Amino acid sequence: MSSQSPPQSETELMTRATALAGQTLDEIALRFGQRVPCTLHNAKGWIGELIESALGASAQSRPVPDFEDIGIELKTIPLNKHLRPAESTFVSTVPLRNLVGLRWADCTVKAKLNRVLWVPVEAAKEIPVSKRRIGMPLLWSPSRGDAEILRGDWEEHIEQIALGNLDQIDARLGTYLQVRPKAPNRQELTLTTDASGACVSSLPRGFYLRASYTRKILAESREQR
Repeated sequence: MSSQSPPQSETELMTRATALAGQTLDEIALRFGQRVPCTLHNAKGWIGELIESALGASAQSRPVPDFEDIGIELKTIPLNKHLRPAESTFVSTVPLRNLVGLRWADCTVKAKLNRVLWVPVEAAKEIPVSKRRIGMPLLWSPSRGDAEILRGDWEEHIEQIALGNLDQIDARLGTYLQVRPKAPNRQELTLTTDASGACVSSLPRGFYLRASYTRKILAESREQR
C-alpha cells in the first residue's frame, strides 16, 4: 500500500486534507492501492488507516501524535445522517500499571489532544462504504476551559485505577473523557492491580471523547466560519 510522505507544516497538512473533502472513500482507496471493504464490522479502523496513508501520518501504532514532526493527531469522525458525530472517539490506551508519578503534563492523552486534525466522514448506514464522502477538515486545539475539564477527567480516572477501582469505572464517569473497554473479545486480557494491591487480569481499556463533546467541537467550528 502506498502512502504520502509526512507533511512538514500545518499548512501542508491542511492543504492535503482540504483536497480530500468531497471525495468518496472509493476514490481515495483507488489512489492508494486499497480495496474498500463492503462492511466495517470487521474493519473498524480501515477508514482511519486510509486517511493516514492519504495524508502522510507517520506514527503508526506508537503513542505519539500521528503527524509526529508537527505534533498533530489525526481523528476521523463518522457522522450520521443528521451530520452529527455517530460515536465516541478513541484517544489512547489507558495505562493500568506503573501509575506512580504519571502526570497529565506528560501523558499520551494530553499529547494527542494538544492539536487535532478532525476529518469528518459520512457514516449513515444507508450509504455504501465505498460511496461515503470526506468532509471539510478542522484543525483544533482545546480551549483553556476545555483543557482543564479534560485534565480533571483524566486525573479522576487515573486516581480510581491507582486505587484498584478499575472495575467500578464505567462510561458515565468523566465530563468529556470517558473510559471504556477496548478489546476485540473477552479473551484478550491485561494486568492491573485491585484494591488490595494484588495483580489481577482485566480487559484493556481506552480513553474516549464523548460524542457530545465532539458535537460541541464541530458546532463551535461552524459558528466561527
